Amino acid sequence: MIVKALGFALAAALLPGTPTPSTPLHDCANATTRCDGSIDVPLDWENPSSERISVAFAWIPAKDAGGTVVANLGGPAQTLPTIPEIQRVLGPVLEHKNLLVMDPRGMGKSSPLLCQGAGIDKPETIAACAKSVGPRGAYFTADQASHDLDAIRRALGVGKVSYYGNSYGTLYAQAYAARYPGRLDAIFLDSSVIVDRDGYASWENYWSWRRQFDLVCERSAACDALPGSASGTWTRLVDRLREQPDSEVSVFQTSALKRMSEPVFGREATAAANAYLRGDPAPLHRLARLIPPTLPPANDPYVAGYLGFRCGDGTFPFDRLASATERQAQAKRYYERVRPLAPYQISDIFPGIGTVEPCINWPTPRHSPPRPPEQALPAVPVLVMAGELDMNSPAEVARSLRAFPNATVVRVPFGPHALTSPASLMGDCVRGMLRTFLTTRQVTDQKCTGENYRALDTFPQDVGDVPPHPARKLSTAQQRVLAATFATASDATARRNPNSTVYTRVQNEPGLRGGQVTFGQDVTLDEVRFVRDLRVSGPIKLTLDGHATATLRAETGGRTHEVTLTWKAFSTRPSLSGTFDGIPFD
Repeated sequence: MIVKALGFALAAALLPGTPTPSTPLHDCANATTRCDGSIDVPLDWENPSSERISVAFAWIPAKDAGGTVVANLGGPAQTLPTIPEIQRVLGPVLEHKNLLVMDPRGMGKSSPLLCQGAGIDKPETIAACAKSVGPRGAYFTADQASHDLDAIRRALGVGKVSYYGNSYGTLYAQAYAARYPGRLDAIFLDSSVIVDRDGYASWENYWSWRRQFDLVCERSAACDALPGSASGTWTRLVDRLREQPDSEVSVFQTSALKRMSEPVFGREATAAANAYLRGDPAPLHRLARLIPPTLPPANDPYVAGYLGFRCGDGTFPFDRLASATERQAQAKRYYERVRPLAPYQISDIFPGIGTVEPCINWPTPRHSPPRPPEQALPAVPVLVMAGELDMNSPAEVARSLRAFPNATVVRVPFGPHALTSPASLMGDCVRGMLRTFLTTRQVTDQKCTGENYRALDTFPQDVGDVPPHPARKLSTAQQRVLAATFATASDATARRNPNSTVYTRVQNEPGLRGGQVTFGQDVTLDEVRFVRDLRVSGPIKLTLDGHATATLRAETGGRTHEVTLTWKAFSTRPSLSGTFDGIPFD
């Protein structure tokens, strides 16, 4: 095994067409500011006489460089336009480390593969695209891209590098580590792509939503007390909507609402499903309004490059060497037998497409595992960040990356996909770990977490359904009004969770059962009805760290109450204090 590994590494280092020590350095090697350039490389690194293609890169040198960071934020997609985001993520690291970013072959400025009118959402165009690209399409894969990157490294005269990969960038990092283990001094992987035993990437994470649903609900005593499992409740909801269609929420929309990494969905999805099944559709209808009724059109101009990587790098429920007709039949048998999308059908999630896998129509004639199974991986420091609510679980990520002898996998509670990139409080924490690791090679676990809420169990319809707040100086009726007023306020502020991505675009929204919520400098309630028989109005001041203060007017039963509230909005155990008609409570 060791002999094989050494032989593979030596062969990779001496591949025809790679720059040798006598090859003149690229002009960018002497740059003192950002330098954009390109080099010519063989289409097939194992065939020196193959077609030459151009691979583009950006080199951003540091004044007092103590190393170089290679970065890729995923896709597969063009990477050069993401440089500003990469710079924001790495921050002060780039004061003392050079930055190298490459557009993967077939993308952006690197000999792009272009197919006019082709789209992932148009399977009939994929076969035509593959035909127009021809046999050369088999070489736009991670194994070839790893050789491109090392050719650029040598053309710049760079020694060892650190690799920061996010999402698909983690697959590029694994491919590079397998072929050039001696060129790396550290690797940081965020939201890793799983590699199967055959060395190909696994895209089969359809089941992850069940795990995520149950995990979020199990962390909440109220939600966990509901009968059955959270994923079982959602399954019953989907079955109900298929049997009794609802014009305000489609089965397709529920497939987007099951994304537990969006904190509002995680907080409310199970309770909304439970309410719907019990005859109260309002909570589910409110969530569904955030989701388009159908898939938006796919307009990526680099769809051929995307398919080259995704299909060439991946493993699927069909034979890589089979014809498109055979693949379609194999995939159909697999979906019927295993039902990986259950309770959904392919037509629910991909209406009009008929298949969940565009690679059926993209030939993969070449053996091209991103991480050859027999290849040893380097014993350099590797830090892996794995979110609990990512498509692949932390346990799955840890199993896949055991091939790195010195890998540390950090589990991030309630962490979504792409932990380093979101502009959130959790993102700041994970970026801090990234920066420390790339600077010192040390793993400093800062206990990053996205767990700042608890899943609800149900939605009350009237004040009488709300458990009373245990304020000692208030009557039971006053305690219920206080609790319902707080529920109205916390329902509104939940939509400003710092880990949210969906609600950042929402400027106003109807209250659950009436009224209007406006999201501006303050969160403003205008006769908002969270329950039917209570109207709440007034401003809520909300700081970035979740400190909330509200001055509210609550009207019910012909009476108006003045209520002030102070609480921690984004917390698993929010403490509440304030006054009710001038009476203080704690």
